[in-house]
Amino acid sequence: MSAGITLITGATGHLGANLVRHLLAEGEQVRVMTRTQQDNGALEGLNVERVEADLRNDREVSNAVRGCSHIYHCAALVSTIDGNAAHKREIFETNVRGTINILKAAEFHNIKKVVVSGSLSATGYEPDISSHEDMPFYPFDRHLPYGFTKHLTEHECLKAHADGLNVVIATSCAIIGPHDYVPSRMGRVLIDYANGSLRAYIPGGFEFVSSHDISTGHILAMKHGRSGQKYIFGTAYASVDDLLAIFTEVTGRPLPRLRLSPLLMATLAEIADKTWYRAFPNRPRRFTPGAVRLLQMHRRASHDKAKQELGYHPTELAQAVQEAYDDFVRRNLIVPVK
Repeated sequence: MSAGITLITGATGHLGANLVRHLLAEGEQVRVMTRTQQDNGALEGLNVERVEADLRNDREVSNAVRGCSHIYHCAALVSTIDGNAAHKREIFETNVRGTINILKAAEFHNIKKVVVSGSLSATGYEPDISSHEDMPFYPFDRHLPYGFTKHLTEHECLKAHADGLNVVIATSCAIIGPHDYVPSRMGRVLIDYANGSLRAYIPGGFEFVSSHDISTGHILAMKHGRSGQKYIFGTAYASVDDLLAIFTEVTGRPLPRLRLSPLLMATLAEIADKTWYRAFPNRPRRFTPGAVRLLQMHRRASHDKAKQELGYHPTELAQAVQEAYDDFVRRNLIVPVK
């Protein structure tokens, strides 16, 4: 348990909401940094101190950090679209400039340790090889702006480490589990599936992490992680077919009838991106070219470093799906099959 106040940014997001609850259960004194008038129920009923601040405002960030001993920086603008110049600037200012502000404030206020949430999208990829912490990010692939900013975020963490700050990167895969209040992309898929409104899907695969495992991983990184190091946390790789089989068992709903061609969906997503969505470049959508590409990469991740150095033990993906489903039912976002 940390001696002092622990600050969490992004506490209303999927990772942050689980991490807050985990820390409170361990007896931590928690302060959360939220944006003005941001309230989606993620913090309702929790014994936390709230401080309003915008990551892009260095003075507000410094005020939020003051008096704390440890920081979990989980906040980020997540996106699977390319967007226009304004969208790219917003992602950069939030993810990169925001992280710089957190790290600078941590240095100024003598924070004991900072754990920054990373993304598998900022880790190197090679076909048929599980991504690991030493694989370099290849900048000439077709990356989304989000992936680039998370790569730059890691670079800023290493700069801060070189300047003497105790900072660790805790890298997340695709999260699934309870306390998903936004909800996330995977959460929306589960909601649609359980409510019978998911009519089709495309095959593919990715490395998933339960919300329990990623919050536990962050705490292990805080307790035992070496400064300047990166640790990847995942639960298991699953194909889309495997994941939907779990959805079927948990929800009682049958598989969607349409299993679409990845090539067809990639083509349609590219056409839509260059036509209809050109007029609405920042509108969120389910099947973007980036999302289709990610599924077709079949990315796997190694958890060996986290297991060996931190004592990390992943749980079961099916358990995470069940807990997510139960939580959505509790919040009336899913109507169970009778």
